[in-house]
Amino acid sequence: MRQTAFTILENTPIARDTYRLRLAGDTAAFKQPGQFVNLSLPGYYLRRPFSACDWQKGELLLIYKVLGQGTADLVALRPGTRLDALCGLGRGFDLNACGRQPLLVGGGVGVPPLYRLARELVARGRTVRVALGFNTAADAFLVGELQALGAQVRVATLDGSLGERGTVLAVCDADSASDFCACGPTAMLKALCAATRLPGQVSLEERMGCGFGACMGCTVMTPAGPLRVCREGPVFDREVLAW
Repeated sequence: MRQTAFTILENTPIARDTYRLRLAGDTAAFKQPGQFVNLSLPGYYLRRPFSACDWQKGELLLIYKVLGQGTADLVALRPGTRLDALCGLGRGFDLNACGRQPLLVGGGVGVPPLYRLARELVARGRTVRVALGFNTAADAFLVGELQALGAQVRVATLDGSLGERGTVLAVCDADSASDFCACGPTAMLKALCAATRLPGQVSLEERMGCGFGACMGCTVMTPAGPLRVCREGPVFDREVLAW
């Protein structure tokens, strides 16, 4: 974990209520896809956690959806605004645990960390397939960007306005995968784990207070006892969790 300051370079809409936030600053603390940053927003006591979509030296990319007053106020912040941040937080996806044909499954705001994961897996010579689920075509993002990496991408929407009609499970085709990595709503993760016996890694979404394990506010119960999503996660092996 590292505390640092980021400066907003870009804060623009890319889908319905969904924004791309580019930040300039020190990204050396990020080591794994799936790690997150905790941003201090003006006027709020508690920081807001955001999964890292991608990073390079001196620049961090986040994609966020407006879900409450904090993210609604974030939309109004202009380039040049400085934000205090705790970065490189959490346990990300273990690339060494991924097989030759990994399946990446994302739903809604769970999609962003899969971009960095796909980029690193493709660079390692893996055959990457991605299944994305959204409510409607207006909510979809990162489809073209993931395809540009060389990943095979399939999309499902609940209303059928883009890709296949249904949940993301309709486009998973898990039988041809070696393993899976998933990020999205808990209901999606539960359904995916029930639908396949493949080895997998899942990234949980929980409300957080501190973001580094002190407050215990994001604790989930597992057969091994209580675990903190911000510290022992957010990425867990599927066997660790009791659905």
